[in-house]
Amino acid sequence: MPNKDEITAAIQAIEPFKQSDELFKSRMAAHARVLSVEKGQVLFVNQDEADKIYIVLSGWVKLFRETLDGTQAVIDIIPKNHMFGETSIFEDCIYPYSAEATETSELISLPISLLKDGIETDPKLALAMLSSMAKYRKQQDREIEHRTIQNASQRIGCFLLRLIDQDQQGPVSIHLPYDKTLVASRLGMQPETFSRALKKLKDATGIDVKGATIHMDDVQQLVRYSCAACSAEFPCKDLKASAY
Repeated sequence: MPNKDEITAAIQAIEPFKQSDELFKSRMAAHARVLSVEKGQVLFVNQDEADKIYIVLSGWVKLFRETLDGTQAVIDIIPKNHMFGETSIFEDCIYPYSAEATETSELISLPISLLKDGIETDPKLALAMLSSMAKYRKQQDREIEHRTIQNASQRIGCFLLRLIDQDQQGPVSIHLPYDKTLVASRLGMQPETFSRALKKLKDATGIDVKGATIHMDDVQQLVRYSCAACSAEFPCKDLKASAY
């Protein structure tokens, strides 16, 4: 169980909160609650009234909507150190998707009312939230571009790049959700296509795949391969994992 300092650090590390004043962050930390959730546990359902936002401390959370025939459309898979649920503030405080833990996870829950008050009283926080939403819109534009001009292996590579610091030196390891069909669905691929494309990515970049863990010695090799078909307008490093 994380202590108070670890909870405060996790809140301060969230991109929109970095621009907020210390009083806001202190209030958020004081009202934070740590949750341990099991794989398959549903946190909220699309169109539920929103009263909390969440930060992932460990594990993964799937955001999705269900079609009329019961099929799930995966919107995103949220990794550690990322927030979700916050944009319901701009949706009349209604969650625009459902959220479910895809493996045993540890989360911080925060009252959405505190974020709403902060946005109304702190212009820097309000602008940071708008900037974060604009970045996500850019990511959506990028994904449309990817589906048009990138092959499946390059799309997987770009997904991995959004989970790491591309300026990091030395070896990097990434832990994916145990069920890789979730990642396939997130990227608009069939599971068998994902498996073939991941093997091709491994052969092209030298990444090492062991179960749900992907290890790479040279991040730049993955960047060169994955971004070869991208437009110069949208650098990968500006599109970190996030969801709305």
